[in-house]
Amino acid sequence: MLRIFVINSLMFLLPFMLYGAYFYLAHKGADSKTFWADAPLLWLLGAGAALVLGAMAALVSFGGAKPGGTYVPPRLEDGVIKPGHVE
Repeated sequence: MLRIFVINSLMFLLPFMLYGAYFYLAHKGADSKTFWADAPLLWLLGAGAALVLGAMAALVSFGGAKPGGTYVPPRLEDGVIKPGHVE
């Protein structure tokens, strides 16, 4: 679950980080107070949301087990917990 949260957070923040890098490189001598005042926030939010939705779709489509498999729950064997899996 933490992996999914981190991936989605990075996907949402990626447009903001790219804009920040662009602004820093293109306006090295500019006043930093105008950084977010001139930022296209609506476009950055939209791009971040689109990347999050794309990442979610990719995780759902390409992650997990094969359909129709049988789930084997976690079990205790010789004092060691064996994780659940799909066969």
